[in-house]
Parts: sequence; C-alpha cells; structure tokens
Amino acid sequence: MRNLLRLAMRPDVVGRGLIVTLIVGTILTAINQGDLIASNVITPGTLTKILLNYFVPYCVSIYTDIDVLIKQQRE
Repeated sequence: MRNLLRLAMRPDVVGRGLIVTLIVGTILTAINQGDLIASNVITPGTLTKILLNYFVPYCVSIYTDIDVLIKQQRE
C-alpha cells in the first residue's frame, strides 16, 4: 500500500493527472453542465457534479500511471 501511495505522489504522475483533469474535466463540464453554467443556475448538486467531472479523470489517470509503473518494475 505504501508503494502505491509513493507512486501516486510522484511529481510526474501528479503532473500528468492534473493535465488530464483540466482537459477532460473541462470538456465533461461543458457538455454536462454547460447550459446551467451559462444560465447562472448552479445548485449544490450541480457543483457536486462539476467537481466529480474533474475528480474522476484524475483518479483514472493516476490509476493508469500506477499500473504502468508497477508493470515496468516487474520487467
């Protein structure tokens, strides 16, 4: 478990995760909540969905990077 956390906190892994998050999260937010943002109708539920639009791609990116790094260590 410590090895997973160490890998997840590597600067290169975090950096890639943030780049993916900004791009994918922004696209998802524009598609899914763009109309609400444009009409300035942001409820707590909408805000939660926007945060998840950014959180999920970050988790997927970090998971993918860790998976690749572990496979490289085994070789």
